[in-house]
Amino acid sequence: MRILILNCRGYSIYFRLFDWSTRTVLARGDVDRIELGDSCITMEVPGHDPYHLESDCPTFGAGVALIISALTHPLEGPLQRVEQITAVGHRVAHGGEQFSASIPIDGEVISAVRSFEELAPLHIPANLAGIEGALEVLPDIPHVAVFDSAFHQTMPLHAYLYPLPWEWYEKHGVRRYGFHGASHCYAARRGAALLERKPAQCNLVTIHIGNGLSLCAVEGGRSIDTSMGLTPLEGTMMGTRCGSIDPGIPPFIMQEEQLTARDMERILNQRSGATGITGMKLERPAVLERAINGDERCLMAIDMQAYSIKKHIGGYIAALGRVDALVFSTASGEGEWIVREKALAGMEIFGIRLDRERNRAARSVDREERISADGSPVAVYVIPTEEEMVYAEEVAAVMNGTGLMTCP
Repeated sequence: MRILILNCRGYSIYFRLFDWSTRTVLARGDVDRIELGDSCITMEVPGHDPYHLESDCPTFGAGVALIISALTHPLEGPLQRVEQITAVGHRVAHGGEQFSASIPIDGEVISAVRSFEELAPLHIPANLAGIEGALEVLPDIPHVAVFDSAFHQTMPLHAYLYPLPWEWYEKHGVRRYGFHGASHCYAARRGAALLERKPAQCNLVTIHIGNGLSLCAVEGGRSIDTSMGLTPLEGTMMGTRCGSIDPGIPPFIMQEEQLTARDMERILNQRSGATGITGMKLERPAVLERAINGDERCLMAIDMQAYSIKKHIGGYIAALGRVDALVFSTASGEGEWIVREKALAGMEIFGIRLDRERNRAARSVDREERISADGSPVAVYVIPTEEEMVYAEEVAAVMNGTGLMTCP
């Protein structure tokens, strides 16, 4: 079984092709600047030199077609023909209450996902464009939607309800859903493995770090709380998103600045977080590098984010009662050591003892590291996130008639 995973975001598609019979990666890469002009594809195939081609992609369908062309390239591709692809898995940011597990995609699923667009405006449009483009290019094989929010469907009622009018929940589904589910699921599995225990025997706090950032309290392999909420806006401060703020701020500023609800939504999603504090829309590695080199505004943004992470970790320790390990992802690169160092400073009272030198040395995005001090009651790990592996597992499970997104 060969499974193609597509992660469509913004104006790009990240893809990975698995041979599921051997759990190996046959190819990985991305298509950049879809719809913007100057589009290009980059692909890595084991045993081959990196493949790069500039080709205009006015639509996501054209981007998927370019991926298929690269995968079946007679010299550079791992496939001889497109029919060797068994199924396609699509990352979808939001599943609402309607989708608590991965599901084959049809017209009804697409319509339902479209109804969640207001809840994840930075993600759902690209997710849908990728799905519809892929269905055009690969119409004769199964396509599976894998939902970021599915892993968090095990949260108890008291954790996912908001203290708002009950009818908002009944009528509009206003509740905490959570996101980055595949990343948290993978981190929980690897955390348990590194502890040499079964997931059911572990209590963990997992921290997904990237332009978006979220934490999850994992009890016995199940999500019992997470920092993001109805939308990906809630929780810690992020690259362009504000995270949790006083809910009175938006109506106050809307009145003072004569802003519409749409204006405010765009500001909170695209002009806040580190972008708002620094006044610059920088990629996360650039913010980290500038902070490390002493840029005051970037350092302030990192201090604010680390403080928010610290508070969430403390809250989840209280919710879990016992924590065996913290598991950080490394998706953003080597500069993340400064965030971990600041977030975990002074946490010894919780049994968290960071080894400063190990933490600063843990800069690889390809290697798992333990960064806690010897004898620390709570282990701290840094791992490369492998969300695509979870997506592929989900597709294989659906093809076999089961659901997954758990840590068995």
